[in-house]
Amino acid sequence: MKRSVFGRLWPNATAVVLFVGFVFPVYWMFATAFKPTGDIITEDPVWFPYHATVSHFDKAVHADHFWTLVANSVIVTVSSVLISLVIALFASFALARMRFKGRRGLIVTFMLAQMAPWEVMIIAIYMLVRDNDMLDSLVPLTAFYAMMVLPLTILTLRGYVSAVPKELEESAMVDGCTRLQAFIKVIFPLLAPGLMATSLFGFITAWNEFPLVLILNKDIEKQTLPLWISQFQTAFGDDWGATMAASSLFALPILILFIFLQRKAVSGLTDGAVKG
Repeated sequence: MKRSVFGRLWPNATAVVLFVGFVFPVYWMFATAFKPTGDIITEDPVWFPYHATVSHFDKAVHADHFWTLVANSVIVTVSSVLISLVIALFASFALARMRFKGRRGLIVTFMLAQMAPWEVMIIAIYMLVRDNDMLDSLVPLTAFYAMMVLPLTILTLRGYVSAVPKELEESAMVDGCTRLQAFIKVIFPLLAPGLMATSLFGFITAWNEFPLVLILNKDIEKQTLPLWISQFQTAFGDDWGATMAASSLFALPILILFIFLQRKAVSGLTDGAVKG
């Protein structure tokens, strides 16, 4: 009996400790953003913003170039996710349904590409972009962000395509559909969980990416929010309230997406990893 109670207690206790450890920094960031400056710099920590203010957010959103950088981040992130999804849909179908020489080696290559740290290729990427006269442009960022998330997107969607019975596709083709029409009408609707999972992963990766934009885009009008966040505290001195407000605004889209998609995203990643 004692072992049984302990067996139920320690996983829950561990989950609570991990939950607090992961959530508290996020809470502290948002709470600090709403605190008056006096509550932030006091020696005795104020755990809750009893006298909440939005002045820090007002200062952040009216900072120079804020909305331009928001637009840049949205354009680059959404474009790279859509490009990777379109390419991955057809590539995953080819890997799951077709048999060709080098197929297994191609799958292993995608796995290795997913594990490779992109930071080691920054110098080569910079020289490639510079030689094509595309520095201070959003196009290289979009292309390379799409490449970053493409391997996992292909591998995940491949598992979902493999899980769809071939008989459904063949029945559609018997009824007069072409292979492309069968893919769009039969397979594509069944890939929704995998699309949600990979879209969330791609959005987080592209939205948070920092080293590449730091190297390629020196013009502030062509930068994105992560680089702006890193320079915000320097520009505003020790105004931690404004810094936390800027960080909260940056994290908000990811938090909203994760809250709405987390169940589908987690099931999508796990199902796609074990099927096929």
